[in-house]
Amino acid sequence: MSGAASPAPDARPPGKIAETASAKGARKAALEWPVLSVLAVLAGAYIGFGGLFFLLAQAGAEAMPYGAAQVLGGVVFSLGLILVLVGGAELFTGNTLLVVAWAEGRAGFAPVLWALGLAWVMNFLGAVALAALAFVADVHMLGDGALGAAALRVAERKSELGFATALASGVAANILVCLAVWLAFGARSAADKVLVIVPPIAAFVALGLEHSVANMSLIPFGWMVRDGAGAGFWVQTGLDPAAHAAIGLGGLFGNLLPVTIGNVIGGFLVGGAYWLAYLRPKGD
Repeated sequence: MSGAASPAPDARPPGKIAETASAKGARKAALEWPVLSVLAVLAGAYIGFGGLFFLLAQAGAEAMPYGAAQVLGGVVFSLGLILVLVGGAELFTGNTLLVVAWAEGRAGFAPVLWALGLAWVMNFLGAVALAALAFVADVHMLGDGALGAAALRVAERKSELGFATALASGVAANILVCLAVWLAFGARSAADKVLVIVPPIAAFVALGLEHSVANMSLIPFGWMVRDGAGAGFWVQTGLDPAAHAAIGLGGLFGNLLPVTIGNVIGGFLVGGAYWLAYLRPKGD
């Protein structure tokens, strides 16, 4: 029909995504600390829900082919980032893309560093609170303790990772997480956001890569199971709490330190690459 407006494209082109990332980063770096704190606590809890869903998928996973079980776990874990990006929350790992706003000169280094640091701390509080809530709710007893057994396996594996392995795994994980966030910046509807979030998140989880905020709930939840589960849990599962000695404060922060560093590097790589490709001043 003559004069009719042409339909909007299904997604923003890459250059527009970069501009969106820069604008969003500037706004995030300028958030007042009470607002950022509340939204970051929510993000930690949301990722924790994704982690619990992942553990449910892993309960009894030994009866499935390894790859299928891991892919299933990755798909359901996507719930966490969907809640963050569609519901609205502040996630440390995704917020490493603030590097784009800093490179553009739209946010100073100190505000970016403050926003990332506060998000990390508040993500931790939200994640641990969610893990405690789930433990008190006896979520670990689902499947006659199968979920709790999966929590122990996951927490122990993460607690035993070497520094270099955890760091490299953190880099790779946050490349995929930030790509999911980046693609969501280009989506024009909630349904589109969900569609683009799931594949990268499912991939990082299925590959066994390390995400600091996910580990803020997965390792403490396994720790709570090991030290707080009643005798009935150990009888039903046939497990020995003494066999999971790696889970604890040392294992938690021995994981979070290198994984957090790796996550920052991964996020900066994604944001920096797209800034160079689309936003770098001409002639530089």
